[in-house]
Parts: sequence; C-alpha cells; structure tokens
Amino acid sequence: MQVHIHGKKVEVTPALKDYAYQKALVVKKFIDLNIRVNVTLSVDKFRQIAEVTVSGNGVDLHGKEESEDLYASIDMVMDKIVAQAKKFKEKQKSHPHVRGSALAVDTCATDEAVE
Repeated sequence: MQVHIHGKKVEVTPALKDYAYQKALVVKKFIDLNIRVNVTLSVDKFRQIAEVTVSGNGVDLHGKEESEDLYASIDMVMDKIVAQAKKFKEKQKSHPHVRGSALAVDTCATDEAVE
C-alpha cells in the first residue's frame, strides 16, 4: 500500500502528514490489495478541504470533505472512504469473479448438482 500526501496552497506539516497517514492505514484493514492512496489537503479562504482517492486492482474509491478544521476534514473524508471500502469488501465476498477461486468452484459445483 502506497500513501501519498500533498498539499495545495498549504504547507503539509509533519504532524498533519502523520495524522493523515495513520488515518489512511485504516483502509488496509478492509482492502488488502496493492493499492495507492492519494491524500490532497488544500485551503481555499476559510475552507479546509481534504480529498482522498484510493485506486488499484479494480478498486476506485473517492471522497472529498471540507470544514473549518483540516483535521476534522480528514476524519470526515476517511469515514466516507472506510464506508466505501466496507461496501467493496462485502461485494467481493458475495460475488466470486475470480476464475478458479475456491468459492467460485463451490458455486459452480452446486449449480451443476442442482441441474
């Protein structure tokens, strides 16, 4: 898992970078693939914006949140990403698309036995 954190119109301090990195690691609990997490932090007047994109191996998650505090924006956007990751994981469990996987073979065997 690769995590890239950068800022637009804002200097990303080490404390802010560490906070965003720790929050981004939560995604690994749900999606254990080779993924890339891009975190973009930006400031526009009084709006503090956090934008997160998770991509790789069939995964494409995106979230964007804004508030008056950058830490709060990171929390809110990561809540969105975690919800999307949970949904993706459940979808992967219920739809065996990988040819030759144990679950796909079991499903085919039971379908043939019914006929």
